[in-house]
Amino acid sequence: MLHRPWQKPLTGWLVVFSIMATTAAAVAIARVEPSRLVTGFEKTIKFWRAIFSPNWDLTVLGLKLLGETLFMAIVATALAVPVAAALSFFAARNLMQGPIARPVYVLLRMIGSFTRSVDAIIWAIIFAVWVGTGSFAGVLALWIHSIVDLMKLYGEQIEAIDPGPVEAITATGANRLQVIRYAVIPQIINPFLSFTLYRWDINVRMATVVGVVGGGGIGFRLYQYLRGWAFPEATVLTIIIVVMVWAIDWLSARLREKLA
Repeated sequence: MLHRPWQKPLTGWLVVFSIMATTAAAVAIARVEPSRLVTGFEKTIKFWRAIFSPNWDLTVLGLKLLGETLFMAIVATALAVPVAAALSFFAARNLMQGPIARPVYVLLRMIGSFTRSVDAIIWAIIFAVWVGTGSFAGVLALWIHSIVDLMKLYGEQIEAIDPGPVEAITATGANRLQVIRYAVIPQIINPFLSFTLYRWDINVRMATVVGVVGGGGIGFRLYQYLRGWAFPEATVLTIIIVVMVWAIDWLSARLREKLA
């Protein structure tokens, strides 16, 4: 079919018009009002003055809340590791062969994928309604998320092991538990520890976030200060959080390097 020369410019203009119309509609729907950048400038000045005038009297309380947040991450990770490690052997394709084992593997993977798709904040809200706001709700949210995340990481590591030792141990007539004990576990110890440190690093960060929705710790108090426009106090907690995240990230990276 022949195309007339004037059709190409017309098509280009239609595309441009469509993009402009879509952008204009998006601006209207999103209620983008650039004028508010000017009208709200005075409030912004007050905000930055408060930010650069931190209330250092809150430092002791901030450190106590920091300790609570760190222990939330430690408890959630410590309780998740044994559960995730046990489930990971059932979530490894190379260990779950056969008419009974295969459906168990598929079901476990499906449950893990669904649970992992629900953000930790949502779990924190669920548990805050269930057990009340506070650190316990935050620990439960991090615990659930850590189990399914570590189960996936552990399981994938088991699937990546060298099959040679497994075949050799199996050839001797060893049962499934003996194969795991002597052929699988020696190959996965260091990766498991590395994944655990990585997850603890994530939990430290997430413990602050889940606190915003009632999970306790420093995040919950930070949200209260921000909601009440207590910016000098919020600044102190923010500084403590930033230093904590930097220190944990550095420590976790160094430890994982040694395990690699």
